[in-house]
Amino acid sequence: MTDSPVKTRRDGAILEVTLDRPKANAIDLATSKILGDTFAAFRDDPDLRVAIITGAGDKFFCPGWDLKAAADGDAVDGDYGVGGFGGLQELRDMNKPVIAAVNGICCGGGLEWALSADIILAADHATFALPEIRSGTVADAASVKVPKRIPYHIAMELLLTGRWFDVDEAKGWGLVNHAYPAGELMDQAWDMARLLASGPPLVYAAIKEIVRDAEDSKFQDAMNRITGRHLRSVDVLYASDDQLEGAKAFAEKRDPVWTGK
Repeated sequence: MTDSPVKTRRDGAILEVTLDRPKANAIDLATSKILGDTFAAFRDDPDLRVAIITGAGDKFFCPGWDLKAAADGDAVDGDYGVGGFGGLQELRDMNKPVIAAVNGICCGGGLEWALSADIILAADHATFALPEIRSGTVADAASVKVPKRIPYHIAMELLLTGRWFDVDEAKGWGLVNHAYPAGELMDQAWDMARLLASGPPLVYAAIKEIVRDAEDSKFQDAMNRITGRHLRSVDVLYASDDQLEGAKAFAEKRDPVWTGK
């Protein structure tokens, strides 16, 4: 549908998902449900390997929750659809790489949406904030994620003050992988996506499941679950043709051909 707030572009094994909801790409309940359905379909499509998420235009990536929709009756604790807010941060078994291409203002739930990706690229004019405190609510997902990803005192400053910070600071704290001139951002995102799409999908799935499973585990407990093949993606990988193909390609001094099987 051309009037959908979520636009998709598919090229080979890559899916680009663009949030296109003028004027600011804010997310209401209906849009969140569409995003959830989109990402669930991406997760379940064996021919898709990598997703890129971005915002339409060059000013806003996403400011998060649509406060105007909330004022009109969208409940903040309403049904966001599969995957929770933005359709991605609570989506179960998302074992494929996701790249966020932050093309402008990225704040509140929009920053939480970006943090749901595995790699974050940003335009050099992008700005960031967690301003929920100023509207009397809590940045819930960010309160869980950010103190685990950057120094505690910096995370708390951002959460407790809601102040804005630029792409250089975001990159300095490790919230952003790379920053590019605005005109290069999407080309760089697609280059990264093509690189990942050429890699071993079963290994990516194992990496993502291990990282999730080990987040709150002791090292040896996590290793026991991996070596004991208690993680489904690891079990699939170790029994796969791709595992054998990797070894054969190395021995034969050629590039491997990954089938995801």
